[in-house]
Amino acid sequence: MNIKILDASTLGEGVDLKQFESFGKVEIFDTSAPDEVCERIRDAEVLILNKVKITEEVLASAETLKLICVAATGYDNIDIAACKARGIAVCNVAGYSTHSVAQVTFSLVLALSIHLKEYNRFVTDGSYTESGVANRLEPVYHELCGKTWGIVGLGNIGKQVARVAEALGCKVLANKRTPEAGYNCVDLDTLLSNADVITVHTPLTDATHGLIGEAELAKMKPEAILVNAARGAVLDEAAVAKALQEGRLGAFGCDVYSTEPFGKDHPFYAIKALDNVALTPHMAWGALEARQRCLAEIHKNITAFLNGEARSRIV
Repeated sequence: MNIKILDASTLGEGVDLKQFESFGKVEIFDTSAPDEVCERIRDAEVLILNKVKITEEVLASAETLKLICVAATGYDNIDIAACKARGIAVCNVAGYSTHSVAQVTFSLVLALSIHLKEYNRFVTDGSYTESGVANRLEPVYHELCGKTWGIVGLGNIGKQVARVAEALGCKVLANKRTPEAGYNCVDLDTLLSNADVITVHTPLTDATHGLIGEAELAKMKPEAILVNAARGAVLDEAAVAKALQEGRLGAFGCDVYSTEPFGKDHPFYAIKALDNVALTPHMAWGALEARQRCLAEIHKNITAFLNGEARSRIV
């Protein structure tokens, strides 16, 4: 079996790619530019990829392809309809990064809620040493205990965030297409207008594209903290940047973007250094343990496929 790993650099250090040699020949590419993908997959039977886009045009060159394994839960970079039409199976990996993403979500919220960037700078730039005062309590920060935490998207990650938020003493509101017993599920408008903290964990679909835009931002409390750990395009990024620049949003944390990495023309480039903004480079999913679990699950998916079994199949 001929296996191609198209963007190994996105999987980071410390993971074992040699495990796939148990299936046959493995060719590893650190990155694959769009104009390189067609030629690289021409003789592949199995693809392992993370962010590479697989379009109908790309699939036209895939003469022997049988299986695509996405090293992620989301698969919006894959033309699923085109794969189905060509009889190419697609598998994703669900649940592997729940604790990793939840941990980074809370890191962003906690850092923003206590103005960590400003307080840290006060020490590191020497101001604390020169002040002659034992402590500094400006800017003012507030406890999360007793605040309302709104969760948009109540999958594995959303539920883990809900558990930790409750442990911090927050009241949790959730927005889910199908309300679920045991959670205080409300419509999006109710969540946005009542929450002090809003974290986004919903998949990117036609229904969630631009889910939070100008109108939704206007419903939020002006001091609200918004964190996106889902997909960049779930937010209207230009509207978020504008709200921050105009002082209509308390703070913003984000790990995902509609273009990755984002360029100098992206709305977030102009706000990246603001004290009430914390941006990370799509790393929330990638704790070492999560990446190791992800690849182990891909190995199981390939094994199942070869045995004629459907495991983690999208199509």
